[in-house]
Amino acid sequence: MYLSYRLRALAAGTALMAGAALAQAQQALPNVVILATGGTIAGAGASAANSATYAAAKVPVDKLIAGLPELSKVATVRGEQVFQIASESFTNDNLLTLAKRVSALAKQADVDGIVVTHGTDTLEETAYFLNLTVHTAKPIVVVGSMRPGTALSADGALNLYDAVNVAASKDASGKGVLVTMNDEIQSGRDVAKAINIKTEAFKSQWGPLGMIVEGKSYWFRAPVKKHTMQSEFDIDQITALPAVDIAYGYGNVPADQYEAIGKGKAALVHAGTGNGSVADRAVPALQKLRSEGVQIIRSSRVNTGGFVLRNAEQPDDKYDWVVAHDLNPQKARILAMVALTKTRDTKELQRIFWEY
Repeated sequence: MYLSYRLRALAAGTALMAGAALAQAQQALPNVVILATGGTIAGAGASAANSATYAAAKVPVDKLIAGLPELSKVATVRGEQVFQIASESFTNDNLLTLAKRVSALAKQADVDGIVVTHGTDTLEETAYFLNLTVHTAKPIVVVGSMRPGTALSADGALNLYDAVNVAASKDASGKGVLVTMNDEIQSGRDVAKAINIKTEAFKSQWGPLGMIVEGKSYWFRAPVKKHTMQSEFDIDQITALPAVDIAYGYGNVPADQYEAIGKGKAALVHAGTGNGSVADRAVPALQKLRSEGVQIIRSSRVNTGGFVLRNAEQPDDKYDWVVAHDLNPQKARILAMVALTKTRDTKELQRIFWEY
């Protein structure tokens, strides 16, 4: 009896020690919050064969987390459902709401990293907006998927697993807002959706910052443009965004489209061919808009590699225009909106486009 009692006591003690060790290990894990906004990563198709035909924004964040038990070994994870929408329907108000929530969480001592799940159509825009406006060195990772979780070879689970690993990593601190897709770590400033259907959809003209292999991050470079903690813009001080639109340049483009789109706006981004080129018939229309107080920003529609040189193709100094540097039209719009909350001076706007 005595021996049996001792054995039971020993077993109970061992179990208690193991439980305490497990609790201590769990306490030692980083705390990561997943903010869900919808998109394909939360989508569902009618069958496993549907990888391109599906309904986006169907699966709530708690089910996404429950479907990835491996996350419990990486971080203490909790989720919040901020929105449940397809990202092509994102508005400026959505950007403000999301960024303010990210900023609030980043200030909490019990939050070490933040993951934002997002539809891929405007993921690059949201990532850049967060990169410009949220003041924190803590990792912020935006992630999506090209296939719904119901599809054969669905990519969302691994993308989300990678995102949580990066958000939980001290190595990701201070590198600005990141995007994890297809085993790559991309800068939220540089990355763009370059193709649909394929899982390797997101590319940067300057290449990825690193790779993720079996949950481990391998870094190769770091961003040099201003972001997050270095930014002069602060989401906590921004309550509204000015109206900025994009006009697309193409062969036989009518001049009247520029006035129709740009009239009354704070700025108009010209998505030009090549080096942000402007058709001869469109120049007077853009000059007229500028005389009415609309900022004109020349960008390039060239996919993953547009680079606009100032005073090349058009005399930007003479016309008092701004060039978008290497930002694509949709990212130029994001930076223009943020910059215009601080200044309407053309020279200051151009400085901002060089630095961010």
